[in-house]
This record gives sequence, structure tokens and C-alpha cells, in this order.
Amino acid sequence: MRILFLFLDGIGLGDDNPETNPFVRAEMPYLESLLDGKKLTRSAAPFESGLISLQAVDSNLGVKGLPQSATGQAVLLTGINIPAELGYHYGPKPNPEVAQYLDGKTLFSRTIQAGKKTALLNAYPPRYFDGIDSGKRLYSSIPLVLTNAGVSLFTHDDYFAGHALSADFTGEGWREVLGYPDAPVFDSITAGTNLSQLAKHYDFSFFEYWASDYAGHKQDMGWAIRQLETFDGVLKGLLADWDLAHDLVLLTSDHGNMEDLSTRKHTAAPVPLILFGEKTKRDAFTDVSDLTGIAPAIHSLLAL
Repeated sequence: MRILFLFLDGIGLGDDNPETNPFVRAEMPYLESLLDGKKLTRSAAPFESGLISLQAVDSNLGVKGLPQSATGQAVLLTGINIPAELGYHYGPKPNPEVAQYLDGKTLFSRTIQAGKKTALLNAYPPRYFDGIDSGKRLYSSIPLVLTNAGVSLFTHDDYFAGHALSADFTGEGWREVLGYPDAPVFDSITAGTNLSQLAKHYDFSFFEYWASDYAGHKQDMGWAIRQLETFDGVLKGLLADWDLAHDLVLLTSDHGNMEDLSTRKHTAAPVPLILFGEKTKRDAFTDVSDLTGIAPAIHSLLAL
């Protein structure tokens, strides 16, 4: 079987409040059809049907303070309660204490050790690598884990060749922000189909979407709604092309943020764990109550 891990940075399960929660205001007909008409808020969880499971998962992990990106992502990739071991949440980029956990025992390294194929499906532009090489930019937890595992990050050339996906799914950012007027651009449903096609080349693949966290910090309701409505199309294209009888799509986050635009800070809200696929495979996650349980369930399903 294959697993595609969709990581949406900074999305929690918030209140049913249209004044602060873009998940209430956004038009997401496809996802809502899977949730029997419910919005993706705290009141929707738990939910289960023939295709989808939704659980509320704790990202605070018994540690004082608000959860942060570096430690939250590191927990997702290792299954270790790193904030509890260190005594604090940390982010956005891993410090040396967090980074020591991100080599050898992660989902990516264990997939490789099991003789299976893995990749981060995001394409990175030249200026990202220039920043890393110059020391002006630090890896976040997810690309750091890839490089530690000996897996190359996808590049500008990979994106133009169709071997990787833009971080905004559609590719508009490559044209409008990065300045590549000839960059491929896709509608949201086609982008979802492309994501499915790419993920089929790997036993375990991962896609990182970080703009949701940015929208939360900027308290930008309009941008947040546009992101969610685009993602609804991506999800529709992805699942229409995905082999749901044999493979699994997993969606979760590292902490809350975008679901409460009354604050620029992260939140203590639970994060969604959404599973798309055959029920016996989803059942591997039944007892997951916090971020530490996700990686072990993936290990079990992929026989890592």
C-alpha cells in the first residue's frame, strides 16, 4: 500500500464562529459532502463514514505554552514527544536540541531503511537553496529530515518537468511571487490529480502546505478563505484519482492557528486528523489521541 501525508501547517479545529473561523465561511462543497454537510470545525469531530475518518488530535502534548512548528513537525515525523523530553515547545525552525531528533529515526529514514521509496513532493525555487547555502536561511523540520535521510529536495527543474508540485498547489506563486512567467499553472482539481499521480511513485510521500499558517499569523480572512476553497478543489482532484481501496491519504497539522483569526498567535485547539481510504487501514489510527500516535500507525501500515 501507499500513504500520502498531507501536512497543512497551522490548522486547528475551531469554534463554529464565522467572525473568526475561515473554515465556517469558506465554501468547501466537496469536503463538506464527505462530512455529511458539516464544516471542518471542532463540532464535526469525531466523524466516520465509508470513505473518511475525522478525529480531533491534541498538539499540546502536556507541555506548558502554545505548540510551535519545529517541535510539532518533529513529533509528527518521529512519534516522540519531543516537547515533553525537552520541557518546551519550539519554533518555527528547529534549534540544535530539536534537530538531534531528526536524523535516523524519522518516517523518511525508516522508509528508506525498509527498502521503500519516499519523497517530499514540494518543489523549491533557486533562491531557497541560495539562502540555505549562504546560511541566511535555516531548514524547517520537514526539509531537514529529508536531507538528513539522504533524500534530495525537488528543484525548479523538477517543477517545470512535472516531477514535483508547487507549495501553493496550483503554481500561481511561481509566476506571481517568484517571477517565473512561464511556470506551469493548474486549476485546483488538476493540481489534485497531479498530486495523486506524483504520490503513486512512492510508498510514503509527503506534501507540505505552509501558507495556512501565514494567513493565521496575518489574520487575513480573505486569503484564508481563498486557500481553503482552492484546497477543496485539490482534494476533489486528488481523491478522484487515488486508489482508495488500497492506499491511504492522511491529513493533519502541527498546531492550531488559522481557525482563530482573532489572534496572531498559535492556538491550543486540537488539530484534525483526517484519513481517506478503506476502513481497515483507517482503523490503525483509531487510538491516536495526540501527535505522537501518527508516526507509529504509519510505521505499522507500511511495515517499517
